[in-house]
Amino acid sequence: MTSAASSRRREQLRDFLRSRRERIGPSEVGLPVVGRRRTPGLRREEVAMLAGVGVSWYTWLEQGRDITVSGEVLDAVAGVLRLSAVERGHLYVLAGLNPPVAGGSAVEVTAEVRAVIDGWERGPAVVRDRYWNILAFNGIAGWVFGCEAGEPHNCLVTFFTSPRYRDLPELWAEAAPGVVAAYRADAALVPHDSEFQRVAGELAASEPAFAELWERHDVGAPLQAVNALRHPEVGDLYFDATTLTVADHPNWSLVLYNPKPNTDTADRLARLPRLRLSESA
Repeated sequence: MTSAASSRRREQLRDFLRSRRERIGPSEVGLPVVGRRRTPGLRREEVAMLAGVGVSWYTWLEQGRDITVSGEVLDAVAGVLRLSAVERGHLYVLAGLNPPVAGGSAVEVTAEVRAVIDGWERGPAVVRDRYWNILAFNGIAGWVFGCEAGEPHNCLVTFFTSPRYRDLPELWAEAAPGVVAAYRADAALVPHDSEFQRVAGELAASEPAFAELWERHDVGAPLQAVNALRHPEVGDLYFDATTLTVADHPNWSLVLYNPKPNTDTADRLARLPRLRLSESA
């Protein structure tokens, strides 16, 4: 980070902490109010005492000095200042740390997000978490990717284990290094999150092709795991994928697939609902 950018970040940290300190009265945190106060809210020494840190250290933090900080101490300060989850993440960024990992993937996909994927009629649409587990998918995605409601489906694992993808060996081999590099890049954003290592470790134990690529330690821009596959009923399908971040769940990705131009993918997709309906008749 350039000196100018670093200086600006510290200025923002100073203003942010001061504004949050000034909005909390001493009585709100159980402190007695003695005499008149020249400024609103808590004093710096009161924040330091409640957070269990030194007064000088907190003063330097709020002044935006270039000091060493830890997540544990920032969490203590965030608790005293009653910061929301978003504000806490913002504090981490301003202090020069990676934001804390949000809650796990057990949160149910909202009706609004589900309506978006259900309304996507051009092709598959899925919502996946930061580990590439699919949390929700539309009907076309179920037919194309073989997703089953209630069954776990991880995009990385499926790319290396499903015949739908491995049956296009040349395209698969061309895409595989970028897929693994993208997953490692996502994992590097939260180096202390063991779930990435669990997924990668289990896959490496069963798939030598993945193990070899994982050991390269390549990183790359996040990519959608699968853009081409061979469907057992309608044949080869090719997609362009657009990946969007869900604003109120930044660890979720909304992936919308479009049939690739100059292929007959759209025509093949049009046959899928009729095939499924004929099977259930």
